Amino acid sequence: MTARSDVVARLTGRAVSGERDISGALAEVTLDDGRVVVVKRSDAPGAARAEAAGLRWLAAAGTVRVPAVHGDEGAWLVIDRVPQGRPGREAALRFGRDLAGLHAAGAPAFGAPPPGGPADAYIGLAPMRNEPGTDWPEWYAGQRVLPYLRRAVDQGTLRAGEAAVVERLCELLPELAGPAEPPARLHGDLWSGNVLWAADGDVRLIDPAAHGGHRETDLAMLRLFGCPHLEAVLDGYQRVAPLAEGWTERVGVHQLFPLLVHAVLFGRGYAEQALSVARSAVTG
Repeated sequence: MTARSDVVARLTGRAVSGERDISGALAEVTLDDGRVVVVKRSDAPGAARAEAAGLRWLAAAGTVRVPAVHGDEGAWLVIDRVPQGRPGREAALRFGRDLAGLHAAGAPAFGAPPPGGPADAYIGLAPMRNEPGTDWPEWYAGQRVLPYLRRAVDQGTLRAGEAAVVERLCELLPELAGPAEPPARLHGDLWSGNVLWAADGDVRLIDPAAHGGHRETDLAMLRLFGCPHLEAVLDGYQRVAPLAEGWTERVGVHQLFPLLVHAVLFGRGYAEQALSVARSAVTG
Protein backbone atom coordinates (compact mmCIF):
# COMPACT_ATOMS: atom_id res chain seq x y z
CA MET A 1 0.00 0.00 0.00
CA THR A 2 1.08 3.59 -0.62
CA ALA A 3 1.29 6.24 2.09
CA ARG A 4 -1.82 7.75 0.51
CA SER A 5 -3.83 4.55 0.77
CA ASP A 6 -2.68 4.09 4.36
CA VAL A 7 -4.09 7.54 5.20
CA VAL A 8 -7.36 6.75 3.41
CA ALA A 9 -7.74 3.46 5.27
CA ARG A 10 -7.19 5.17 8.62
CA LEU A 11 -9.59 8.04 7.93
CA THR A 12 -12.39 5.97 6.36
CA GLY A 13 -12.01 2.76 8.32
CA ARG A 14 -12.08 0.81 5.04
CA ALA A 15 -9.47 -1.06 3.04
CA VAL A 16 -8.37 0.39 -0.29
CA SER A 17 -8.98 -1.61 -3.48
CA GLY A 18 -7.73 0.83 -6.12
CA GLU A 19 -6.17 4.23 -6.79
CA ARG A 20 -6.21 6.59 -9.77
CA ASP A 21 -4.19 9.81 -10.04
CA ILE A 22 -6.13 12.84 -11.29
CA SER A 23 -3.28 15.34 -11.00
CA GLY A 24 -0.16 15.80 -8.97
CA ALA A 25 -2.24 16.81 -5.96
CA LEU A 26 -5.47 14.84 -6.46
CA ALA A 27 -6.37 11.17 -6.67
CA GLU A 28 -9.49 9.02 -6.63
CA VAL A 29 -9.28 6.06 -4.27
CA THR A 30 -11.74 3.17 -4.37
CA LEU A 31 -12.67 1.54 -1.06
CA ASP A 32 -13.38 -2.13 -0.56
CA ASP A 33 -17.12 -1.44 -0.34
CA GLY A 34 -17.13 0.20 -3.79
CA ARG A 35 -17.30 3.82 -2.65
CA VAL A 36 -14.87 6.29 -4.18
CA VAL A 37 -13.20 9.10 -2.25
CA VAL A 38 -11.02 11.98 -3.40
CA VAL A 39 -7.65 12.47 -1.76
CA LYS A 40 -5.99 15.86 -1.93
CA ARG A 41 -2.40 16.55 -0.92
CA SER A 42 -1.11 20.00 -0.02
CA ASP A 43 2.37 20.56 1.34
CA ALA A 44 1.50 24.07 2.57
CA PRO A 45 1.51 23.94 6.38
CA GLY A 46 -2.01 23.65 7.77
CA ALA A 47 -3.74 23.73 4.37
CA ALA A 48 -5.49 20.37 4.71
CA ARG A 49 -6.65 21.22 8.22
CA ALA A 50 -7.96 24.61 7.07
CA GLU A 51 -9.86 23.11 4.14
CA ALA A 52 -11.40 20.36 6.27
CA ALA A 53 -12.51 22.89 8.89
CA GLY A 54 -13.94 25.12 6.18
CA LEU A 55 -15.96 22.31 4.59
CA ARG A 56 -17.36 21.27 7.97
CA TRP A 57 -18.31 24.87 8.79
CA LEU A 58 -20.14 25.25 5.50
CA ALA A 59 -21.90 21.92 6.03
CA ALA A 60 -22.95 22.92 9.55
CA ALA A 61 -25.13 25.68 8.08
CA GLY A 62 -27.41 22.98 6.63
CA THR A 63 -27.86 24.85 3.35
CA VAL A 64 -25.35 24.54 0.50
CA ARG A 65 -24.06 20.99 0.24
CA VAL A 66 -20.40 19.99 0.32
CA PRO A 67 -18.71 16.61 -0.06
CA ALA A 68 -18.59 14.62 3.17
CA VAL A 69 -15.26 15.05 4.93
CA HIS A 70 -13.61 11.83 6.12
CA GLY A 71 -10.78 13.71 7.74
CA ASP A 72 -7.35 15.24 7.36
CA GLU A 73 -3.95 14.00 8.39
CA GLY A 74 -0.79 15.99 7.83
CA ALA A 75 -0.78 17.08 4.19
CA TRP A 76 -3.74 14.84 3.26
CA LEU A 77 -7.47 15.58 3.01
CA VAL A 78 -10.02 12.85 2.23
CA ILE A 79 -13.54 13.69 1.03
CA ASP A 80 -16.30 11.93 -0.88
CA ARG A 81 -16.21 12.04 -4.66
CA VAL A 82 -19.06 13.98 -6.29
CA PRO A 83 -20.46 12.30 -9.44
CA GLN A 84 -20.71 15.01 -12.08
CA GLY A 85 -23.93 16.24 -13.70
CA ARG A 86 -24.87 19.14 -15.95
CA PRO A 87 -25.71 22.72 -14.92
CA GLY A 88 -29.41 23.57 -15.04
CA ARG A 89 -31.63 26.53 -14.22
CA GLU A 90 -33.57 24.79 -11.43
CA ALA A 91 -30.37 23.65 -9.75
CA ALA A 92 -29.03 27.20 -10.09
CA LEU A 93 -32.12 28.65 -8.42
CA ARG A 94 -31.75 26.18 -5.54
CA PHE A 95 -28.07 26.98 -5.28
CA GLY A 96 -28.87 30.70 -5.03
CA ARG A 97 -31.38 30.09 -2.26
CA ASP A 98 -28.99 27.79 -0.42
CA LEU A 99 -26.12 30.25 -0.76
CA ALA A 100 -28.28 32.93 0.84
CA GLY A 101 -28.93 30.53 3.71
CA LEU A 102 -25.23 29.83 4.08
CA HIS A 103 -24.42 33.53 4.30
CA ALA A 104 -27.24 34.06 6.80
CA ALA A 105 -25.73 31.39 9.08
CA GLY A 106 -23.21 34.09 9.92
CA ALA A 107 -19.81 34.24 11.55
CA PRO A 108 -18.52 35.63 14.85
CA ALA A 109 -16.60 38.43 13.10
CA PHE A 110 -15.21 39.55 9.78
CA GLY A 111 -12.14 37.40 9.23
CA ALA A 112 -13.21 34.77 11.76
CA PRO A 113 -11.80 31.36 10.81
CA PRO A 114 -13.99 28.24 10.87
CA PRO A 115 -14.09 26.44 14.23
CA GLY A 116 -10.97 24.31 14.47
CA GLY A 117 -9.41 26.06 11.50
CA PRO A 118 -6.05 27.84 11.70
CA ALA A 119 -5.76 31.60 11.51
CA ASP A 120 -3.09 31.14 8.85
CA ALA A 121 -5.09 29.61 6.01
CA TYR A 122 -5.02 29.79 2.20
CA ILE A 123 -6.97 31.00 -0.80
CA GLY A 124 -5.86 28.70 -3.57
CA LEU A 125 -2.08 28.58 -3.24
CA ALA A 126 -1.81 32.00 -1.59
CA PRO A 127 -1.53 32.38 2.19
CA MET A 128 -4.56 34.10 3.75
CA ARG A 129 -4.57 35.37 7.30
CA ASN A 130 -7.87 35.16 9.20
CA GLU A 131 -7.59 38.03 11.67
CA PRO A 132 -11.01 39.00 13.10
CA GLY A 133 -12.32 42.55 12.86
CA THR A 134 -15.58 44.34 13.59
CA ASP A 135 -15.66 47.03 10.89
CA TRP A 136 -15.90 45.61 7.35
CA PRO A 137 -14.28 48.47 5.39
CA GLU A 138 -11.32 48.64 7.78
CA TRP A 139 -10.96 44.83 7.90
CA TYR A 140 -11.32 44.37 4.13
CA ALA A 141 -8.67 46.99 3.41
CA GLY A 142 -6.22 45.84 6.07
CA GLN A 143 -6.65 42.08 5.87
CA ARG A 144 -7.71 41.38 2.29
CA VAL A 145 -6.68 44.13 -0.14
CA LEU A 146 -3.47 45.73 1.15
CA PRO A 147 -1.52 42.54 2.00
CA TYR A 148 -1.82 41.29 -1.59
CA LEU A 149 -1.20 44.74 -3.01
CA ARG A 150 2.09 44.87 -1.11
CA ARG A 151 3.06 41.39 -2.30
CA ALA A 152 2.24 42.28 -5.90
CA VAL A 153 4.45 45.39 -5.65
CA ASP A 154 7.26 43.53 -3.89
CA GLN A 155 7.41 40.87 -6.60
CA GLY A 156 7.22 43.44 -9.40
CA THR A 157 3.79 42.47 -10.72
CA LEU A 158 2.54 45.96 -9.87
CA ARG A 159 4.70 49.08 -10.06
CA ALA A 160 4.93 51.14 -6.89
CA GLY A 161 3.34 54.17 -8.52
CA GLU A 162 0.33 52.11 -9.59
CA ALA A 163 -0.48 51.11 -6.03
CA ALA A 164 -1.78 54.59 -5.17
CA VAL A 165 -5.16 54.06 -6.84
CA VAL A 166 -5.78 50.90 -4.82
CA GLU A 167 -4.67 52.64 -1.64
CA ARG A 168 -7.08 55.48 -2.46
CA LEU A 169 -9.92 52.98 -2.87
CA CYS A 170 -9.11 51.61 0.58
CA GLU A 171 -9.35 55.12 2.03
CA LEU A 172 -12.76 55.54 0.39
CA LEU A 173 -14.14 52.16 1.46
CA PRO A 174 -16.34 53.56 4.25
CA GLU A 175 -18.17 55.55 1.54
CA LEU A 176 -18.11 52.78 -1.09
CA ALA A 177 -19.10 49.81 1.09
CA GLY A 178 -22.86 50.40 1.17
CA PRO A 179 -25.05 49.74 4.20
CA ALA A 180 -23.40 47.94 7.09
CA GLU A 181 -24.13 44.21 7.23
CA PRO A 182 -23.33 41.52 9.80
CA PRO A 183 -20.51 39.05 9.06
CA ALA A 184 -21.64 36.35 6.65
CA ARG A 185 -20.39 32.78 6.48
CA LEU A 186 -18.43 32.81 3.22
CA HIS A 187 -17.10 30.06 1.01
CA GLY A 188 -14.38 32.60 0.27
CA ASP A 189 -13.07 31.26 -3.07
CA LEU A 190 -16.32 30.97 -4.99
CA TRP A 191 -15.23 30.77 -8.61
CA SER A 192 -16.96 28.41 -11.03
CA GLY A 193 -14.32 25.67 -10.67
CA ASN A 194 -15.32 25.27 -7.02
CA VAL A 195 -19.02 24.90 -7.88
CA LEU A 196 -19.72 21.27 -8.80
CA TRP A 197 -22.99 20.47 -10.59
CA ALA A 198 -23.70 17.00 -9.27
CA ALA A 199 -25.46 14.09 -10.97
CA ASP A 200 -28.25 14.21 -8.34
CA GLY A 201 -29.24 17.70 -9.51
CA ASP A 202 -27.76 19.64 -6.61
CA VAL A 203 -24.63 21.77 -6.35
CA ARG A 204 -21.67 20.89 -4.14
CA LEU A 205 -19.03 23.42 -3.11
CA ILE A 206 -15.38 22.42 -2.80
CA ASP A 207 -12.02 24.04 -1.98
CA PRO A 208 -13.26 26.77 0.36
CA ALA A 209 -11.23 29.60 1.82
CA ALA A 210 -13.97 29.92 4.42
CA HIS A 211 -14.14 32.88 6.79
CA GLY A 212 -16.47 35.56 8.05
CA GLY A 213 -16.90 38.31 5.47
CA HIS A 214 -19.32 40.38 3.41
CA ARG A 215 -21.84 38.29 1.48
CA GLU A 216 -21.40 40.39 -1.66
CA THR A 217 -17.80 39.12 -1.93
CA ASP A 218 -18.88 35.55 -2.73
CA LEU A 219 -21.35 36.83 -5.32
CA ALA A 220 -18.79 39.15 -6.89
CA MET A 221 -16.36 36.26 -7.30
CA LEU A 222 -19.03 34.18 -9.04
CA ARG A 223 -19.49 37.02 -11.51
CA LEU A 224 -15.77 37.65 -11.94
CA PHE A 225 -14.88 34.17 -13.11
CA GLY A 226 -18.21 33.16 -14.60
CA CYS A 227 -20.80 30.66 -13.42
CA PRO A 228 -23.37 28.73 -15.46
CA HIS A 229 -26.87 30.17 -15.06
CA LEU A 230 -25.51 33.00 -12.90
CA GLU A 231 -28.63 35.12 -13.31
CA ALA A 232 -30.73 32.20 -12.01
CA VAL A 233 -28.35 31.84 -9.04
CA LEU A 234 -28.79 35.56 -8.26
CA ASP A 235 -32.54 35.29 -8.73
CA GLY A 236 -32.75 32.45 -6.22
CA TYR A 237 -30.53 34.37 -3.82
CA GLN A 238 -32.56 37.58 -3.99
CA ARG A 239 -35.83 35.73 -3.42
CA VAL A 240 -34.51 34.66 -0.02
CA ALA A 241 -32.19 37.52 0.96
CA PRO A 242 -32.49 40.66 -1.18
CA LEU A 243 -29.22 42.51 -1.60
CA ALA A 244 -28.84 46.09 -0.45
CA GLU A 245 -29.54 48.83 -2.96
CA GLY A 246 -26.57 49.63 -5.17
CA TRP A 247 -24.97 46.20 -4.87
CA THR A 248 -24.25 46.00 -8.60
CA GLU A 249 -22.16 49.18 -8.30
CA ARG A 250 -20.08 47.56 -5.55
CA VAL A 251 -19.18 44.40 -7.47
CA GLY A 252 -15.78 45.76 -8.48
CA VAL A 253 -14.91 46.66 -4.89
CA HIS A 254 -15.49 43.05 -3.84
CA GLN A 255 -13.64 41.69 -6.88
CA LEU A 256 -10.49 43.59 -5.97
CA PHE A 257 -9.44 41.02 -3.37
CA PRO A 258 -9.53 37.94 -5.67
CA LEU A 259 -7.99 39.93 -8.51
CA LEU A 260 -5.02 40.90 -6.36
CA VAL A 261 -4.66 37.31 -5.16
CA HIS A 262 -4.57 36.20 -8.79
CA ALA A 263 -2.08 38.96 -9.60
CA VAL A 264 0.24 37.57 -6.93
CA LEU A 265 -0.19 34.00 -8.16
CA PHE A 266 -0.55 34.42 -11.93
CA GLY A 267 0.90 37.74 -12.98
CA ARG A 268 0.43 41.05 -14.71
CA GLY A 269 -2.85 40.45 -16.51
CA TYR A 270 -4.75 40.20 -13.24
CA ALA A 271 -2.86 43.21 -11.86
CA GLU A 272 -4.16 45.28 -14.77
CA GLN A 273 -7.71 44.08 -14.08
CA ALA A 274 -7.33 45.06 -10.43
CA LEU A 275 -6.10 48.53 -11.38
CA SER A 276 -9.03 48.97 -13.79
CA VAL A 277 -11.52 47.98 -11.09
CA ALA A 278 -9.90 50.35 -8.57
CA ARG A 279 -9.87 53.28 -10.98
CA SER A 280 -13.53 52.73 -11.84
CA ALA A 281 -14.55 52.61 -8.17
CA VAL A 282 -12.51 55.68 -7.21
CA THR A 283 -13.75 57.84 -10.08
CA GLY A 284 -17.33 56.65 -9.82
